[in-house]
Parts: sequence; C-alpha cells; structure tokens
Amino acid sequence: MSDGTASLEAERPDRPAGRSAGRHGPPLAAPGRSVSKTYTDLQDAIGSARDFTTAFLLAGARQGRGIRTRTVEDARLVVSELVTNVVRHAAGPCRIDLHLTAGALEIAVSDADGAAPVAHAPDPGRVGQHGLEIVLALCRSVHVEPTPSGKCVRACLAVD
Repeated sequence: MSDGTASLEAERPDRPAGRSAGRHGPPLAAPGRSVSKTYTDLQDAIGSARDFTTAFLLAGARQGRGIRTRTVEDARLVVSELVTNVVRHAAGPCRIDLHLTAGALEIAVSDADGAAPVAHAPDPGRVGQHGLEIVLALCRSVHVEPTPSGKCVRACLAVD
C-alpha cells in the first residue's frame, strides 16, 4: 500500500514449502500435536502465552520432534507479538492454538475485535509498532481470517 502499511496476507516463497495455515483452516491434528488455551484475563496473557508455547515445543522436542532452540525462540517471539496486539488493540478473550506438523508450527491467535491488524512499512527510525514486521519476517505465511466473534491471525513458522 502506498500509505506505509501492508496487508498481512503474506506468503514467503523464501521459506521452506509446506501447507500453510490459511483460508482452509488447520490440517487435521494428530494426537499430542495440538494445544489450545484461552485467556479471559489479559493482564498476564503475553508472558503466559510465551510460556505455554515453550512448554508445547519442549514437549515435542522430548518426543524426538527435532525442534531447535532457535525455533523455540522464534515461536516465543511470534506468539508474544500476536498476543501483545490483542492486549493493546482488542477487548477480551484471546485464544491461542498451536499445531505442530512435519516441518511447521501453526500459530493461531483469535480475539473479539474484527479489525485486521496493519503492518507498517519498515522504518528504523520509528519507535515501536514493529511487531507485525517481526512476525512477517519470521514466518513462512501470515493470514487474517474473520470469525463470527472477531478475527483469527494465523502464522506458520518453519520447524527444522
């Protein structure tokens, strides 16, 4: 867009190929590979969501899933940025869904605000508002889906 904003509907051809989360919803979950958590009190949601994501990925690593430390760090950052947007811009509850597939972590963060988040054009001089830039840089795809109660932001992070 010419006003310094960008759509969040993004595919990253430079990221490893695979089925991205998107308009068709997540793939069918295999046992033990998906978790969800809803936060009704957003006061501690950001840190709690990071810890929830870490615990899920470390459990996968213990099961021999080959999850690197860098992947856990990237996932924590993506979840933190998406949940921070909910805390700052949306009212009440926030749901996080994590789905681990071969080669990908699908992260879905839902909230009650129907307005899609807006990514600003990169500007190293701008203080703040870089969260979506970070998510777009780290993830293979990012999509926003309207839901009956608001929206869902889906991000697909490569796991290698």
